[in-house]
Amino acid sequence: MTTRKTKGTTMEQMRPLETDAIPVLRGTRADGGVGNASRFQVTLAQPIGCRGIGLHTGLPISLRLAPAPADSGITFSRSDLGGATVRARYDTVVDTRLSTVVGDDSGLRVATIEHLVAALSGCGIDNVRVTVDGPELPVLDGSSAEFCFLLSCAGRQVQPTPRRTIKVLRRIRVEDGDAFAELRPAPRSGLSLALSIDFAAAVIGRQNFAMKLSTDSFVRELASSRTFTQRHEIDALQAAGLARGGSLDNAIVVDGERVLNPAGLRHQHEFVRHKMLDAVGDLYLAGHPLQAGFIGHKSGHALNNRLLRALMADSSAWTLTGDGARSASARVAVEEAA
Repeated sequence: MTTRKTKGTTMEQMRPLETDAIPVLRGTRADGGVGNASRFQVTLAQPIGCRGIGLHTGLPISLRLAPAPADSGITFSRSDLGGATVRARYDTVVDTRLSTVVGDDSGLRVATIEHLVAALSGCGIDNVRVTVDGPELPVLDGSSAEFCFLLSCAGRQVQPTPRRTIKVLRRIRVEDGDAFAELRPAPRSGLSLALSIDFAAAVIGRQNFAMKLSTDSFVRELASSRTFTQRHEIDALQAAGLARGGSLDNAIVVDGERVLNPAGLRHQHEFVRHKMLDAVGDLYLAGHPLQAGFIGHKSGHALNNRLLRALMADSSAWTLTGDGARSASARVAVEEAA
């Protein structure tokens, strides 16, 4: 196995992989299911952790992922604040300016959650308790790749509780100037995404990407796509006390027609792929997987969150499926799948 070293990052039970060698969770299928387990909720088989640098604070941050009960969803706990906990949902998002931040009225904040939440969505994990000892998650390599590796190392435990899905029934759209984000009804299960971006920097320009979300497609097409910034933005960010942990090890930096990272890009159209990765994470904050089509142009964390709030505010636009009583045959099926 070829390994690479990520500056400032140490992994417990983990060695980071090259971007073309991210493992797919054992038993996963192209539809995102694991045998019969696609009908049932999934948590981690065992705890796992890592330590890395916070993108904006520059602080060393310890991260621990642990199994969680069925129907508990994704929760974030701050060990440095006595275990204060917030659930990761669209309605606990308190800031979207530079990352997706969840929090509550007490002042609890956990920032830069989108890359981990995208990995949880892509890998089909419903319930997990996330503990950090600082105000944000470690950025690792700036993508979801190393989070996917952690999840693969932890393994998955099928839970004998039906998985529920939010089925979009009619079109919901939010706009900001020429940018927009939209959810549409989908004839089949799962989430399909189509996204376009348009940046002044020539090396980015206008890019488009579309795909059907599954564990396989997420790992292959999105997971290793890194966050990015333009060189002229860095001084302003750091003057504002942000991006203190940013480097060429965890972000793509562009300057006009040039990518400043010595190794260049990992993918064709890596920029729009990363924006789609962000959207996968932001949309998973609906609280359940979506059965929908997502279409966006120049959308980011703010529009993605506004879209979920608009959807959930209109009870005629969605329905919750898969919330039936668990039968004896279902119990047998989940035991066999596990």
